[in-house]
Amino acid sequence: MEFKLEGPVLEGETVRLEPLGHRHAADLALAAEEGRDSFGYTWVPRAAEVGGYIDAQLERAADGRLAPYAQVSLATGRAVGATAYLEPRLWRSGGRLLAVEVGFTWLAPSAQGTGLNAEAKLLLFRQAFEGWQVSRVDLKTDARNSRSRAAIAGTGARFEGVLRNWSESWAPGEHGRLRDSAVFSITEAEWPGCRTGLEARLAAGRAARC
Repeated sequence: MEFKLEGPVLEGETVRLEPLGHRHAADLALAAEEGRDSFGYTWVPRAAEVGGYIDAQLERAADGRLAPYAQVSLATGRAVGATAYLEPRLWRSGGRLLAVEVGFTWLAPSAQGTGLNAEAKLLLFRQAFEGWQVSRVDLKTDARNSRSRAAIAGTGARFEGVLRNWSESWAPGEHGRLRDSAVFSITEAEWPGCRTGLEARLAAGRAARC
């Protein structure tokens, strides 16, 4: 049987990750237009482009190489961003996942810094390591995106280096240009410590908000 990457619904205390669909379009259009200063290196559609954005992600999902999500705030019930599993790598025998990447992540400015991103990463990593039993999770970002690099490092992922001219740039105005990608990872052996760190970070955030 041909492998297809499919992500289940994942729910925490502040966020529910739902497989992306056009039912999320209206919410994502609002989220994308809250303020775009933090989207300089990330593919985030304008409100009028959300339908096409969802179509493009679902087309990628159809070939089994992408599992896109809407990030839904449990406090409001609204989609406030997106994320995805992508680039699955399989063991040669058995078709079981060896590694997967987490990416295509963006959040509305009002959801940034709330702990929602950290919990979403915890849910995604836990499904990868404990559900699918992968040996490695990859994360990549534009090497110039210091904010994204800091956020990834904050999850406990380890910086591995920069791949030069690695992929097409998603930065506005850079269509047809290549970007350098900063690469991070978490291995199976590192996951328990990473999980403990993320859980402690989320608990501290909840305590501070009480």
